Amino acid sequence: MDDVVQALSKLSNVEELYEVTGEFDIVTLVSAADIEEFRDFLKNKLLKIKGVKSTVTSIVLNAPKGPRNGAQAAKSTSQ
Repeated sequence: MDDVVQALSKLSNVEELYEVTGEFDIVTLVSAADIEEFRDFLKNKLLKIKGVKSTVTSIVLNAPKGPRNGAQAAKSTSQ
């Protein structure tokens, strides 16, 4: 897991990175200008990291409260 965290931390799209307990091992907050950029990030960067077995992605539609209030962001969890 340390190697995955280190690789993720080097990616410019990754804004926040957490090691967590529960169903997943890592939670990342990723930014992308549009869905095409996010798809490229997911397909050509995230999923190519050795040790990433799968991801679950949620797209933030609205942020009524928080530091990204009104900003678009994509959240991806890795296992």
